[in-house]
Amino acid sequence: MILEAAMLQVREGMELEFEASFHKASHIISSRKGYISHELNCCIEAKGKYLLLVNWESLEDHTIGFRQSSEYQEWRSLLHHFYNPFPTVEHFQKVDLS
Repeated sequence: MILEAAMLQVREGMELEFEASFHKASHIISSRKGYISHELNCCIEAKGKYLLLVNWESLEDHTIGFRQSSEYQEWRSLLHHFYNPFPTVEHFQKVDLS
């Protein structure tokens, strides 16, 4: 399993509109092959700052299967105009501590 993490900074005053658009966009990502789950978290200390966490079966399910799909263009049109600056997306694997 791969964890995608993106820190999202939403333009001031657009937080409620962003959350409504993200709700609409959630059906897009959740319908993709390799998608497991996602959550959107709002920062308590910094207004307009969100943390998006998405679990994928593989890195390619996100970087190729989702990012190179026509559905990603719809996702982009719903969400990308809210961000300033544009977010950096990183991928993580669990560390086996046993």
